[in-house]
Amino acid sequence: MADHPQLEGAPGPGSPRTGLRPWGGDPSHLGTRESINLGAPGPSHLGTGEPNSDAPLAPGLYLVATPIGNLGDITLRALEVLRNVDRIACEDTRQTQKLLNHFQIDKKTVSCHEHNERGRATELIQNIKAGKAIALVSDAGTPGVSDPGSWLVREAIAAGVPVIPIPGANAAISALIASGLPAEDFHFLGFPPEKAGARRTWLEDLAASAQSDPRSTPRTLIFYEAPHRILETLSDIESIWGPLLHAVVARELTKIHEEFLRGAVAEVRAELATRDRIRGEITLLIEVPAPAKSSSDAPGAESAHETIAARVARMQSESGLDEKEALKRLARELGRSKSDLYRELQRQRAKKR
Repeated sequence: MADHPQLEGAPGPGSPRTGLRPWGGDPSHLGTRESINLGAPGPSHLGTGEPNSDAPLAPGLYLVATPIGNLGDITLRALEVLRNVDRIACEDTRQTQKLLNHFQIDKKTVSCHEHNERGRATELIQNIKAGKAIALVSDAGTPGVSDPGSWLVREAIAAGVPVIPIPGANAAISALIASGLPAEDFHFLGFPPEKAGARRTWLEDLAASAQSDPRSTPRTLIFYEAPHRILETLSDIESIWGPLLHAVVARELTKIHEEFLRGAVAEVRAELATRDRIRGEITLLIEVPAPAKSSSDAPGAESAHETIAARVARMQSESGLDEKEALKRLARELGRSKSDLYRELQRQRAKKR
């Protein structure tokens, strides 16, 4: 890995790469930094396309994707832009400085993060209007994707200044293409809500939306999640979609301890639960099946994603049970505690008020 060091300060190594289905290969296999340009170098305002070009850049906001762990993933075009802009706006100037130092780029940086982005946008747009080229980078990956940048981009577009994407690494897409889940139809959802109740309600809404989707093919949902919440999120997904739902946890992508866990969501959760500690950046993917075609003529036909409130009401109507007995029977069927179902029932009823 000497040719492709990781960014210092990135999450440290966790468990050795294992998997419910062996992934194979070695993440240090990422090749060399040599690259071949198989065509035109791109827009003329980006110079010659050679990594050491000193050609001036046209004024504009350059959205530069940076490595998500392995520094060998930087692109030649990204290096050219970072070397030739007038200023680099960073989510964290200290983290970006490590990247710049590694590639021997001496450039002025300024912070642009979630707490100051709106105020900083005015200043940066004024710089661009005055003829400056400004780069925007996040700590890792593509700016604006679950990272600061979206507000600045909207303001720049409204102000009529050029916005130029410089593509590169992205954890969601990297995880998707190696997940084995459907890549033709996917939805990136960023981070789930942190609080347990809000997260559960959010996931239930996703399940209900998926069930009413007119498309007849499975789709992949992609999330980012913190390591200390991943088990709770997997547990919520298992209880909503069922234990056999296909899931993939991609951890520490492009780094030494890169890992893919692929299998039923119950299996993936059980594997992670055996570990003393879960570390690193996590991308979670689930394959949501196509909506089942219901038939009112089929005895006992019901939605796989029927809400707890609807199921309790149906059991009361069909079996003459009171709510307490219906909840008790449903808890036995689902293998969950009655108190957990009761809290969920109250949340669902509150949403309808």
